[in-house]
Amino acid sequence: MSTPKTLRIPAGVDVGTVSSVRGDFAVHDARPSGESSGHVLLVPGFTGSKEDLTPILPLLARAGWHATAYDQRGQYESAGADSDDYSLDGLAADAIALREAVAGPGTASHLLGHSFGGVLAQIAVLTAPQAWRSLILLCSGPGAFAVGAELKALPMFINAVDSVGLAGVHDFQQSHRPRVAPDIAAFLRARFLANSPAGLKSLARHLLEAPDRIDDIAALGVPAFVVRGQDDNAWPHEVQDAMAVRLDTEVLVVEDSAHSPAVENPAGTVRTLLPLLRR
Repeated sequence: MSTPKTLRIPAGVDVGTVSSVRGDFAVHDARPSGESSGHVLLVPGFTGSKEDLTPILPLLARAGWHATAYDQRGQYESAGADSDDYSLDGLAADAIALREAVAGPGTASHLLGHSFGGVLAQIAVLTAPQAWRSLILLCSGPGAFAVGAELKALPMFINAVDSVGLAGVHDFQQSHRPRVAPDIAAFLRARFLANSPAGLKSLARHLLEAPDRIDDIAALGVPAFVVRGQDDNAWPHEVQDAMAVRLDTEVLVVEDSAHSPAVENPAGTVRTLLPLLRR
């Protein structure tokens, strides 16, 4: 989850819903004014939403790219019933279907996954490699967390969703975080409470159980890249470094940012991404 600096939708970003064979998904979409260099699909992470990636959309469009960020099934403004499929395969199928609905059949898009979105994006690439021009893992990892505070926090999160509900979980979490402006606080609460409880619990389990598929990604031949914020505090830096080596690449670091570079340093993030998209 990222905390936005503003709730204002940037000029050039369209807010809407895209219908696909897997259902309807809320999107923020930005298109270049001239000829397009191609399409980029951006996937948010656990407890996040499209807004975590919105600040970089107009910058990508200005550089010639059609860029789409979306709420995953059960996230914020994309509907998700408790009985829906929140498996990694199911969420990957959603990404593949949405990509085709936005960019068209017979094309290929770049795929950027932020945090948990990167874990999910790996499955989407493995499922339909022909649909993707590249994979960019932003502040993400090779699979489930293997070390760190998340190993204790995520099981507690799952239990708390059942015992105190989303409102109770949100209020407890926010009481331990820095205060934000009232409008931002209201957005964070509304977004969290709009999530599917079953979906949130499933994503938390994936962060505890998702297999490491990096060697499979490397064997595909789809170009894969690793980008993180300078002070990223999710997957350890050494884990991301090792992941990059296995993908025959190197970690690119966005300065003046932590786990949410697209919000914390949009211009720096896009400067880092553009050479990858142009390869």
